[in-house]
Amino acid sequence: MTSHVVVEADGGSRGNPGPAGYGAVVKDAVTDEVLAERKESLGVVTNNVAEYRGLIAGLAAAAELGASTVDVRMDSKLVVEQMSGRWKIKHPDMQPLAERAKELASGFSRVKYAWIPRAENSHADRLANEAMDAATGKPAAGRPGKAAKTEKPKLPTRQPDRAAVAWTGARGTPTRLLLLRHGQTEMSALRRYSGRGDVPLTELGRTQAAAAAKRLAETEGLVVDGEAVPIISSPLTRTKQTAQAVADALGGRVETHPGLIETDFGEWEGLTFAEAADRDPELHRSWLGDSSVPPPGGESFDVVHRRVRKARDELIAEHGGRTLVLVSHVTPIKTLLRMGLDAGPQLLFRLHLDLAALSIVEFYPDGNASVRLVNDTSHLV
Repeated sequence: MTSHVVVEADGGSRGNPGPAGYGAVVKDAVTDEVLAERKESLGVVTNNVAEYRGLIAGLAAAAELGASTVDVRMDSKLVVEQMSGRWKIKHPDMQPLAERAKELASGFSRVKYAWIPRAENSHADRLANEAMDAATGKPAAGRPGKAAKTEKPKLPTRQPDRAAVAWTGARGTPTRLLLLRHGQTEMSALRRYSGRGDVPLTELGRTQAAAAAKRLAETEGLVVDGEAVPIISSPLTRTKQTAQAVADALGGRVETHPGLIETDFGEWEGLTFAEAADRDPELHRSWLGDSSVPPPGGESFDVVHRRVRKARDELIAEHGGRTLVLVSHVTPIKTLLRMGLDAGPQLLFRLHLDLAALSIVEFYPDGNASVRLVNDTSHLV
């Protein structure tokens, strides 16, 4: 009998919710010998449910081995913080699972929870992916969010870098905006102008959203005293679906703001770049060089800029000095970055933003700003 063991656990879903599975491994804490492995397909559930199920399976296996002390290691910040008692458990799907995990943990003399980077949880991750492969009948290509885990660059913490602030002269506590573009839709996959058309995420888009959500769940400062930071979305379906994945991961809720909606492309909605250029060659050419020119029946980038600036000011007035997650579209996100850089409208045509990419901009009460991150897609690798 081994008295001191390490439990490494993981879980995931391809889509959130989607076909899911968990993996858990129990190791001797001294020799690192593998003592037990557990994995199971779970049907259609969320990432967080699968992660909790992995923890429960790992604790149950440790109990079967007669362990007395357990070190739990997981790359889920949410589960680790909730089981350590530092974060509240508000989501109704999580509460009974957490209670079951606590019940199992009470049978040991000590259980300690620790967060580890994804790269250090590869054994449990592999088992979870094998379970998901069994559920879907095929491995996921690239498995964004739940495969071949690599250490991701940490998002900047809520407090600004003191040296950077000293150089810029910025004063006060900034409002920090984490800008998340929505996942893939059929329109984006075909590279068509997609503005006010209300299209949902594709299966890949839901997977991208889940990967971004998991990344944010592992980021410090997004849950404070058990409360998730505000998660604010454009009112369109593709952004609300992406935002809901984030809310599920953080234990928060989604609000919407009309100012974060995408540009109205008018009669170009649904056309490709080439199709719009062929349809209205002179107007399209002017539109690309002059932000005051609207598409036929649509909205100019100058109008978008004023709308997004008003939305930013309203959000800062309500949430000044806090961190917010804003889930939006290409043009509003570029516009917020443009404000942070104090740049002209040509930035809109020179800056690329991928699907489900993260960017960060901070706005200070004295009028200064700092762009901290642009187009980060490391969570999709």
